[in-house]
Amino acid sequence: MANWERNKRILLELVKLPENSFCADCGSPDPDWASSKLGLFVCLNCSGIHRNLSSRVKSIKLDNWEDDLVELMKSSGNARAKALYEKALPPYYYRPQQTDCVVLREQWIRAKYERLEFTGETKYPPPSYTTGFFEGMLWKKGKENTQFLQRKFVLSEREFTLAYYNKENESKGPKALISIKHLNVTFQPEKIGHPHGMQITYLNNDHTRSLYVYHDSPEEIVTWYNALRAARYAYLKTAYPTGTETDLISNITPAYLKEGYMEKTGPSQKEPFKKRWFILDSQNRKLLYFKGCLDAEEQGVIFLGTESNNYSVRDYVPKRTRGNKWKFGLMVQTPERQFVFMCQHECEQREWLNSLRQVMSRPMTPQDYTTEANIRNKR
Repeated sequence: MANWERNKRILLELVKLPENSFCADCGSPDPDWASSKLGLFVCLNCSGIHRNLSSRVKSIKLDNWEDDLVELMKSSGNARAKALYEKALPPYYYRPQQTDCVVLREQWIRAKYERLEFTGETKYPPPSYTTGFFEGMLWKKGKENTQFLQRKFVLSEREFTLAYYNKENESKGPKALISIKHLNVTFQPEKIGHPHGMQITYLNNDHTRSLYVYHDSPEEIVTWYNALRAARYAYLKTAYPTGTETDLISNITPAYLKEGYMEKTGPSQKEPFKKRWFILDSQNRKLLYFKGCLDAEEQGVIFLGTESNNYSVRDYVPKRTRGNKWKFGLMVQTPERQFVFMCQHECEQREWLNSLRQVMSRPMTPQDYTTEANIRNKR
C-alpha cells in the first residue's frame, strides 16, 4: 500500500525546485496541481484546462498519490516537458501569462499537448504562421453602431499589410488596407462582450483607429492573433535589423498599461467635465481618449514625455468644477497645457498616477521624439 504522507512530502519538495516552482503553462508561482500523464506542475486555472484534455490531474496537497505516479513525477518535471513540447516554438508565438484571458491560455495548452504544434515532429505550426499569408472571415463591429457583421480579412506578410473587405462589394477592393508598421492587437473579451473578442489598433492619417473583432472558433481567433504577431515580428526584423531578440519580441503586440473611464475637462479647466474612455499606450508614450470604450477613432491623444522635458503628473483637486460626478483628480502637465481628469475611486486615481509616472520615468528614445513632434504638428 502506498505511503500517502511520504508521497505528499516528495511532491512538495519537487515543486520547490526552480524549474517546477512556476506553472508550466502560464508562469503562475507556486503551482499546487500536477498532470501525472504529462509529468508537469500547473496552477489551479491551468489544471482545469488540462482536465478538459483528459489529462490525469491531481492536487499535490489534497489528493493521494500512488507510488508509481510519484516516481513518474520525479523523472519528469516542467523543464523536461518544456524541452519536449516547446522544442520548435516560434519566437513570435505568444506565451500567455497568468493574467491573460481564458481563450489564450486554453489554446496555448491545446496547441502544446493536444495538437503537438511545437515538438518539431508534425506538420505544425500551421501554414498561417509560416507562409506569411492568411485569410478568413471575422465578425467585425461597425464603425458607427454596435452591430457585428462578417468581413473578410487578408494578412500579407510580404506586403506587411492587413486588409478587410465589405461583403457586399468585395470586388471593389479592400475597405481598408492597414500597414503592419503601426499595428497592435490585444484580446479584449470583457470590453467587446465576447470570450474571443480582439482589438486591432493602427494609425490612419496620424489618428488611432480601432477594429473590434471576434471569431466563434477559439482556435481560429488565436491563430489570427499569432499570425498577426508573426507578420509584426517579420516587419520588426526588417525595420530594426540590429535589434535584440528580446527587444523585438517585446514590441510585437505590447499590452496597454492601463485602460478605463475618467472625467475630462477642457483647456481652460472651466468647461464641463465629460466621461471619456482612456487607454495608456506605454510603448508609444501616448494617453489616448475616446468617447466610449468601443469607439473606432480617438478623440484626442496626449504625449507623455519625461520630467526633464517639462512633463509631470500629480494628484489635483480643481477649484472650480462643472458637471463632474467623481471626486479624485489628477493633473497631467505638458509643455503646452495642463490636463485635468477625475476618477471615480481613490484606488483608480492611485493606479493612474502610478502608471503615468512609470511611463514618464522612462528615458525617451529617438523614436519617441519623432512621435512627440508628430502629435504637436497634428494639433
